[in-house]
Amino acid sequence: MKKALLITCLLSMGLGSCNTDEFLTVIPETALSSATFFKTEADFQQAVNGAYVPLRSIHNGTSMLLAEQHSDNARYVRNILFGATENQGNLADFNVPTANGITTNSNVLNMYRQNYQIIARTNQILDLIDGVEIPAASKNNLKGQALFLRALAYFELARYFNRAPLHLEPVAERSASAQPLATGEQLYAQIIKDAQEALTLLPKKSAQEAGRATSGSAGALLANVYMIQKKWAEAEAVLKTIVTSNEYSLIPDYNNVFSTTDGNKNNKESVFEVQFLEGSQGLNGSFLYGFMPRPMASNELVTITGTSNPQPLTGEGNVIPTPDIIAAYEAGDKRKDASVAYITLSGALQKDKTFPYIKKYAKPHSLHNNHGMNWPIYRYSEVLLFLAEALMEQNKLGEAIPYLNQVRSRAGLAATTASSQTDLRTAIYQERRVELAFEAKRLHDLVRTGRLMEVITAYGSRVKADKAKYYYPTEGFVPGDAFTNLDPYYGLPAAEADLSPHF
Repeated sequence: MKKALLITCLLSMGLGSCNTDEFLTVIPETALSSATFFKTEADFQQAVNGAYVPLRSIHNGTSMLLAEQHSDNARYVRNILFGATENQGNLADFNVPTANGITTNSNVLNMYRQNYQIIARTNQILDLIDGVEIPAASKNNLKGQALFLRALAYFELARYFNRAPLHLEPVAERSASAQPLATGEQLYAQIIKDAQEALTLLPKKSAQEAGRATSGSAGALLANVYMIQKKWAEAEAVLKTIVTSNEYSLIPDYNNVFSTTDGNKNNKESVFEVQFLEGSQGLNGSFLYGFMPRPMASNELVTITGTSNPQPLTGEGNVIPTPDIIAAYEAGDKRKDASVAYITLSGALQKDKTFPYIKKYAKPHSLHNNHGMNWPIYRYSEVLLFLAEALMEQNKLGEAIPYLNQVRSRAGLAATTASSQTDLRTAIYQERRVELAFEAKRLHDLVRTGRLMEVITAYGSRVKADKAKYYYPTEGFVPGDAFTNLDPYYGLPAAEADLSPHF
């Protein structure tokens, strides 16, 4: 246990949250440092394992709040008896308090810090791994995973903030952590560099241990960056490599795409997903509970979770599907019933006590607030939709349409009738919304395609015009200053601004 704790502290030193005084003197043989720990293949394997860990915190609810509740896909169920829940409510109401590019929102802070934990840990690995004798195949795999994870962490920072300190080496002391802010362009340049190198080092999915990054994972991330930068030909080339690899395919039934608490993980459609494990090891998720409308009695909750010890949920529920996303599904779309279900809450303050909830993650498990469903980052259906979009933007409509129709066909829908570039662009945007609903994609899509202001302004007008429809308990309640901050990027966290003169 002592060794594990020391390793955790060591790997967190990149931006310095651990007390380092005990590491500054001559190190006894029983203690660990970068000089004594990183010696063997097993050491680097353990360090790489540690670099994956913050992904569980990021995707145990935070990413959904920041990318789905902060969009037109999801809202919260307002409980005026519970009081203010500023850090969730202001995301849904687009009034995140921001001044001089800084915000106090705690969810923003968590996203920022967890990604820098990944960066700190991967920087330590990448700084030392080339100097240690490890079999080449293993070294390439470990190094490729570290590069992918660092690229993914900087990708999140670029998408959410469009600026951030760029650390590429371990930080030995706190003063070195206060780097100037890199621009979004600079961040993306580094992400591309890391992802391209990871792509050449990582094995394909069939040759990799389940749950770890693969060449397909790195390719999907690289293509995602190219899509943001509108480098359509570059994105097309990478995406076609994934498609022709024969490593991935669509699962015929959309109901079976997402993992259960103990099975169906890293399946044929999964390009990369965050690993959770139900049980007492501390690797479990609880995000399902954060996505429930409230207040919910234990006898109501158990109909969804099937747990042996259901407990009531109080306060406010978050990431509740909006009427807008529910209406976005076409008639006959099988994904609707697989993604959204309904429950009636006897204790709700609203006149209409029946609420939707996200069904695609609602899998039975054993214990309250403890489940093992994995979180999808990239699925093969998104690869197909990215490829359709990249081809469409190059006016290769005949090539683009079959990839779009693969996704539609699985959903039980007829082939698209779009024949012009404009209509096909609209069709692809629509397909991404319903195919990837509640997977922390919506905000990023609106920003990437330049539609945020238009879509959210119209959405905000609908919310304010019919508050009861959007889960407010009384007709007289008005959300304060709602829809007044439609900036495409979040402010940097105020708690970090206290530590740096560059914010």
